[in-house]
Formats: sequence, structure tokens, C-alpha cells
Amino acid sequence: MPDAAAHPIADIIAHPLTQKLPTPTETSWGRYDAVSIMLVEVRTTTGLTGYGETLARFAPCAYAELVEHALKPRLVGRDALDISANWALMRRSLSGRAGGMLIEAIAGVDIALWDIAGKACGLPIYRLLGGEGRAAVPVYAASVSWDPLEERAAEQAIAFARRGFSSIKVKIGRSPEAACKRIATVREAVGDGVELTADSNWAYNLDEAVMVSKALESRGYAWFEEPVRPEDEDGYRQLRARCAVPLAAGESNYTVDQAMALTCDRTLSVLQPNVTRSGGITETLAMARLAAQHDVAYAPHVGMSGIICEAASLHVAAAAANTRIMECAASANLFKSEVADLRPGGERAEGGMLSVPQGPGLGIEINWEGVARMEKMAREAA
Repeated sequence: MPDAAAHPIADIIAHPLTQKLPTPTETSWGRYDAVSIMLVEVRTTTGLTGYGETLARFAPCAYAELVEHALKPRLVGRDALDISANWALMRRSLSGRAGGMLIEAIAGVDIALWDIAGKACGLPIYRLLGGEGRAAVPVYAASVSWDPLEERAAEQAIAFARRGFSSIKVKIGRSPEAACKRIATVREAVGDGVELTADSNWAYNLDEAVMVSKALESRGYAWFEEPVRPEDEDGYRQLRARCAVPLAAGESNYTVDQAMALTCDRTLSVLQPNVTRSGGITETLAMARLAAQHDVAYAPHVGMSGIICEAASLHVAAAAANTRIMECAASANLFKSEVADLRPGGERAEGGMLSVPQGPGLGIEINWEGVARMEKMAREAA
């Protein structure tokens, strides 16, 4: 087993990655033909290298510049295993309230530091976190796409169920009337034996969300995800008072203090941070533990992120006491299939469960040929 005594950081390298989506996707935010992430590589003087991922939907080269000029100078020479202290030092790179590009960039470095810690100890990250020790995590299929054709929504849901998923997310978000129709169509297609959830990506105002929530309640949906704008905390509270369907949110939160209000008062039933946005494993674990203290479930968001996000999310979910279920993106995504040797969760899931990588750290090896192709695309687009 490698020596875990000290592993000084020698270099931090940011790799902006862009892919043209095999099939364009659409939500209430708009249409996506191409998306980006950033791969972070942290090297130590002792020969260990850790890998992380940043949720950098657009302008990934700007994130790389932030890592190169704001974070790297603060960390080179410091012990990679001083993860909490390194997080606090990175946070002080910019003044003002925490959020945005800085916390997303920190997330990539933080995940890489945890990868190094696992490799230094010869243990998978979830074992280092000292939690529940799950070898596999329940997952739901994401997602029945936001498509105007109702028959296509039904076909997608049936296909997910046939692949063994007992829980499926349905994207809604056009007019409330169209959403209510889709809610009924998908339920009728899969029957009552499949758990369904709905995600509107904050498409509605409060009155519209109330209308949609009534349809979700009548059709037995398990939760209503991001019904209104993340900033509209009072809207969430009013919606909770006016509907019975549980509310879920959190993928838009950057730090634990942003998750605190709707978690501590139990407006949310499910908290869904994305580890590549919410400050990495360190801050995401704090969110999960905060939720557990208030009997709020933890359900990691993954979405269009990459395989490192998926692996890191699995490790946190395996350790957290209040893990309910984890998102498993089932659509084609080069960030999941071409960046590392771990097959995407949508291919590995069996019986609605996804196994946690058992190798040291994240338990993955990088595919540098795939990285080079997508980094070339990102830099050409800059």
C-alpha cells in the first residue's frame, strides 16, 4: 500500500472538453447541441495523480484559465491530503458570496484530491468517507425526454422499464396543460408498478406549478423536481403548503449554506446536489449530512455530466446514510463513454442498482485518446 504520509501537489492541469451531442437535447432552459465539462488532473511529487470533473456547460476554456491562474498557484507545494484546508484556501481565491464558476472549478480539484487520497491509502473513496459501505446504489433512469410527441414519451418510459429500471424520471415543462397530459400518458404506459418522478427545470411560476403538482399527485408521482426558480425559496414553501406531492431540488446549489434554507425547514423532501457543481465531494457530503439531520433524502444529480461525476456521485451515495436513489443518465454521452475505462451507468445498471467502483480512489483510469479529441474540439471553439 502506498505511503499516505504526505503527497505534495506538483502540478494541476485543466482539460476543457466539448462534445457535440449525438442527439440534441431540450429543456425549459433551451436547446443543447453541444455541451462541455472540464477534466482536472492533479499530480503529486510522489507520483500519484488524481482526476476530477467540473460542470462547465459552456466556455470550458474560461474554467481552465481560472484553475491555472487562481487555484493552481495557491495549491502547488501543499499536501494533497489536506483536503478541507485546500478547499478553504481555494474558496478565498475570489471575494464575494460563494457560487458560480469558482465553486464549480473547486469541485473538479476537490474530486481529484479525494482520488489521490484513496490511491494513497489503497481504498475506494466511499470507504474513506466512513459511511454506510454500500457496494451498490439504487438508481433511476433519466430521462423521458422533453419531446412534443406523447407517443414517444410513452415508448421511452416502456423501454426504460424493460431494461430493468423500476424508477424513471419524466421531463415536463411546456405549458401546464401539456405537462398534465404527459404526466397521465407516461403513468398509463408503465402502470402503477414503476416509480415515476417529474422534472420541469424550473419552467413554471407558482400558480402553474400548483396546477402541475395536482396532476402529479393524482397519478402517484414520487416527487416534483425543480418546479420553480432556484432563487424563489418562498415559492417552494408556498407550493409545499398547497400540494401533497414531495418536492425535490438542489442541482442548482453551489454550497451547503445555499441548501440550508429549504432543507432545514423541510420544504424539500429530496436534496439533489451535483458533485461537479456543489464544490466537489467535500461540500456535497456536507449537504448530504445536513439533509440527513432533517430527515431529507439525498439523491445525487448527474444529468449531462461525465463519468467522473458519475463515479464520484456513486462514492458519496454509497457512504451517505440518507441516500434514497441516484440519477442514472441513460442517453448517449461521450463524457461517460469516452473519458475513462468505467462503462456508463446506463450500461452497467442491473435490476435498478449500480455498483460502486472498487479500485483505489475513484476506481477509474483515464482514456487519454478520448480526452484529446474532446479537448481539441473545446479549444477550437474558444
